[in-house]
Amino acid sequence: MKYQDDNFYIDRVLSGDVSAYATLVAKHKSLVFSIALRILNNREDAEEIAQDCFLKAYRSLKFFKKKSKFSTWLYRIAYNAAISRTRKKRLEFVPMDNYITQNYSEDKEPETIIGLEDHEQTVLIDRALKGLSDDENLLIALFYKGENSIEEISNITGLSVSNVKVRLHRIRKKLYNEISEIMQQKVNRQ
Repeated sequence: MKYQDDNFYIDRVLSGDVSAYATLVAKHKSLVFSIALRILNNREDAEEIAQDCFLKAYRSLKFFKKKSKFSTWLYRIAYNAAISRTRKKRLEFVPMDNYITQNYSEDKEPETIIGLEDHEQTVLIDRALKGLSDDENLLIALFYKGENSIEEISNITGLSVSNVKVRLHRIRKKLYNEISEIMQQKVNRQ
């Protein structure tokens, strides 16, 4: 389904068409749930947080100032709710060093991955992603699946822009190394 800009639906909700909020939920439910699941690592808790997030966003919609994208605002609500839940369970996230680095990447594919069919590439990437921690998976999901900018991810997670860049760089490098290792194992078996 092709969606209108989020502000279109927000304006409709604020003018009394509450059913327009269902479209916003449909549009963003997958990533809101993914954010909660990556942080909580528990499907039931993630579903509860996602529902609470949409309810809180609906109740606060009149306060949304449209200075950022609705999705950034919504994902920040989900992120904060999930983090609050983990704090209640006494889990702690330790931030990495906060220093500035260039956001360069080692996204070059190993030469042998190019010869794989699409479904084989998908399996390979999924296998590499399983080697990431929950917070690493969250950042990758926000950046690639959610197509959020570095600044938006910073707003959602509360990490500094430079910290987001550092973490994404390290995650890409980790994925590159993991894919290379998997491909090398495949070559060695042949």
